[in-house]
Amino acid sequence: MTTKNLPPPGTADGEDPAPPPDSKASAGGLGDGLGGGLGGGLAGVARRLVRRRTAVFLIIAAVTLAAGLFGAGAADDLAGGGYTASGSESARADRILTDRFGAGSPHMVLVVSGDRPVDDPGAAEAGRGFTERVGALDGVGYATSYWTSRDPALRSEDGRSALVLVRLSGDESGATHRAGELAAGLTGEQGPFTVTATGRAVVEDALEKQSAKDLTKAELIGAPLTLVILLVAFGSLVAALLPLLVGVVSVVCTLAVLRALAAFTDVSLFAMNVTTALGFGLAVDYSLFVVTRYREELERGRDVLEAVTESLRTAGRTVLFSALTVVLSLAALTVFPMMFLRSLAYAGIAVVSLAALTSLVILPPVLAVIGRRIDRLDVFGRWRRTRSPAGTEARRGVWHALATGVMRRPVAAGGAVAVLLIALALPFGHARFGLTDDRILPRGSSAQAAAETVRTGFAGAGTAPVTVVLPDLPAQGREARLAGYMADLSRIEGTVRVDGPLGSWADGRQVAPAGPAAARMADSGGAWLGVVSGARPNSEAGERHTGLVRSVPAPAGVLVGGEAAVLTDTKEALGDSIPYAAAIIALSMLVLLFLFTGSLVVPVQALVLNTLSLTASFGAMVYVFQDGRLKWLVGDFVTTGQLEVTVPVLMFCVAFGLSMDYTVFLLSRIREEYLATGDNTRAVAFGIDRTGRLITAAALVVATVLGALATSGLSLLKLLGAGLALAVLVDATLVRGILVPAVMKLCGRANWWAPPPLRRLHARAGLRDG
Repeated sequence: MTTKNLPPPGTADGEDPAPPPDSKASAGGLGDGLGGGLGGGLAGVARRLVRRRTAVFLIIAAVTLAAGLFGAGAADDLAGGGYTASGSESARADRILTDRFGAGSPHMVLVVSGDRPVDDPGAAEAGRGFTERVGALDGVGYATSYWTSRDPALRSEDGRSALVLVRLSGDESGATHRAGELAAGLTGEQGPFTVTATGRAVVEDALEKQSAKDLTKAELIGAPLTLVILLVAFGSLVAALLPLLVGVVSVVCTLAVLRALAAFTDVSLFAMNVTTALGFGLAVDYSLFVVTRYREELERGRDVLEAVTESLRTAGRTVLFSALTVVLSLAALTVFPMMFLRSLAYAGIAVVSLAALTSLVILPPVLAVIGRRIDRLDVFGRWRRTRSPAGTEARRGVWHALATGVMRRPVAAGGAVAVLLIALALPFGHARFGLTDDRILPRGSSAQAAAETVRTGFAGAGTAPVTVVLPDLPAQGREARLAGYMADLSRIEGTVRVDGPLGSWADGRQVAPAGPAAARMADSGGAWLGVVSGARPNSEAGERHTGLVRSVPAPAGVLVGGEAAVLTDTKEALGDSIPYAAAIIALSMLVLLFLFTGSLVVPVQALVLNTLSLTASFGAMVYVFQDGRLKWLVGDFVTTGQLEVTVPVLMFCVAFGLSMDYTVFLLSRIREEYLATGDNTRAVAFGIDRTGRLITAAALVVATVLGALATSGLSLLKLLGAGLALAVLVDATLVRGILVPAVMKLCGRANWWAPPPLRRLHARAGLRDG
C-alpha cells in the first residue's frame, strides 16, 4: 500500500543513507528525481492545509454534505445487466428486434397455475382473459401465452401451469422499474390462478433491491470490525478513529461520484457495493499509513507541524503512487466491451483516486489540531511506552525472524509455498463459464423460485429461442427463399422447431401454419425467426447449437441472437480483449516498479509472485462457487455449475492492483536498506520486518471490508467478496512473508540489475525514498 519511509538503522533522521561501497548510485534524497519533487510538493501542501485548517474543515464539511445529498439517489441511476459484449452480432440482432419488430426475449415471464388443467375450457377462457388484461396495461408492448399461441413449450409437463410472456416498452432501465411495479399487481391470487413472476426485468428489479439491502449489511459488519483492527494496530482509540473518519467521507463522496458517472455512461448497479467497499478499505489503509508515520515522527522528537509535514512528504507521496498501481490495474478493464466491466473500471479509478485524495487532504489539518493527543485512550499504552525508539535494531520482530528463517532455506521454503499455491489453482482447470441469471438471487426468492419452476416444469427453451434476424430480405422470391431457409434451420441437430412468418417448421417441413403472432415477425424489408432448441441457452450445448445455426447459408444478410448467442459472443469478446488488458497491466507495472527500484529483475519477480497470490482465489472460485463445496464458509447460494464469465477478469484486475499496492510499499523499503548497506539479505529482512505489522493491519482492513461482501444474498457479490479477501490475505502472508524473501535471496545482487542506460534514467527520474 504505502510506505512509512523510515530511515534505515544507523542513519540520522532526514539523512540520506549511504550507497553501497561498490555503487555510484545515490540513495536518492527526497529532493532528487521524480519522487523527491513530488514529496517536496506534498510537504508544501501539508503546511498550507495546516495554516488554513479552519477553512479546510469548512470546505470538507460542505463538500461532504453536498456529496451526501447528491449521492443519496445514486442507486436509482444505476443500471442492471451489462455482462454481454456491446457491438457483437447478438447485440445488433437484439437491437433490431426491439427497434423494428418490437420483439426479442420477454422482460417478464408469468407462471400461471391453477387447480384445473390449463386445457380445461374454463381455465383456457380465464387464461386468455388474463393474457389480454396483461397486454392492455401501461408499459406493456405485447403479451402472449400458451392460451393465445398454443405453443406447447409454454405449457408445463403436468398440464397444470402455463406461461405468459410479456415484452415491455421503453429502455432496459425503464423496463426494470416497470416490471417491479407490474409484478406487485399481477402476482398472487388472480381469479382461478396463482401467479408468480420472473424474467430478466423482474430479476434485475430484485437485484437492485437486494443489492441495496446487502450494502447496508456489509457496512454494518465492515465498519465495526475495521475499528477493532485499527484499535489493535494503534492501541489508541483517537488514532484508530481517524482512518475511519476518512473512510466514511470517502464512501459519502463515492456515492456522489457514481451518480455523476451515471449521468454520462451506464454504471452497473453492483458498482455501488464493490466501489464503496474498495473506497472505504483503501481510504482507511492510506490513512493508516499516514497516521502511523505521524506518530513515529512525534516519537523522534519533531514538533506537530514538522511531523505532519514529514508524514505527507514521505508516506503521502507513496500513497499517491500506491493508488496509481490500483488505478493502472483497473484501467485494464476499459478494453473490454462489457458495460459491467467498463463501468466498474471508471467508478473504481475515480474511487481509488478519491480515497487517496481524501486521506491526504483531511489528515494534515486534523492531525495538527489533535497534536500529541493522538495517543489518548491508549488501551495498549504500557506496551507502546516501553517499546524501543523508532529505527533501533531492538524492534526486530516476528516478520524479521520469518524472513531470516526463509532465507536460510530459500529453495525448500519458497518451493513448498509455490507448489501449494499452484495446487490451490488446480480446480480452475475445469472452470465452466456462463451468463448470470436468476440464480444469482438468494435461494427461494420469488423471482428465483418462479424461474426454477420454469426450468424444471417446462420445455423451457421456448422462452429463450435462438433469434435469427434477416433485416434486408429481398422482395423477389422472398417467401420461397425464407421457406427454404427455415427448412434448413429445422434440420439442424438439436433444433426442435423454427417459428417465423411462414408458420412453424420441424425436420425440414412445415408443421403449423402461420398464426396471428407470425404477422409480427416480418415487415416490408425483412423478417426474424425463432429457432427453438432442446438445449438450455446458458450451456455448452446451447453454444454448439448457435454455432450450427450461424453456419447455415442464409438468403440474405443475417444476424443471430438470443441468450446462447450472447454467451458465445461474450466469451469471444473476452478472449479477444484479454491480451490487451494483460499488456496494459504488465507494461504499466514493469515501468512503475522500475522507477521505484531501478531494477529490471525485481519488477519481473513482482509480476510473477503477484500472479501466484491469486491462485488460491481462482481455485476457490471453482471449488466453492461452481462445484458447490464448502458452501457453508460463505452462506447458502444456488449452485449453477458455472461461473459468471466476466467475474474472473474483474477479480484479477482488482486483486492484482491491491497486491501490487503492497509490493510498492515493501520494495521501496527493501531498496532503501540495500542502498544504505549493499547487503541484499539484510535489506530483504529489514524491509519485510519494517513493513510487516503495518501491511498486516492494512491487509486485514481491506480483507475485512471486501470480505463483508460475502455476506450478501447475491452469489456474484459473495464470489467477489470472498475471492478478493482471500487474494489479499494470501498476498500479505504467504507471498510477502515467504516467497518474496526466498526469491530475492536466490537472486542475490542480481535483484538490482539494470543496464547502464536504464540506471542513468532511474538516477534522473526514479521514485525514491530518502
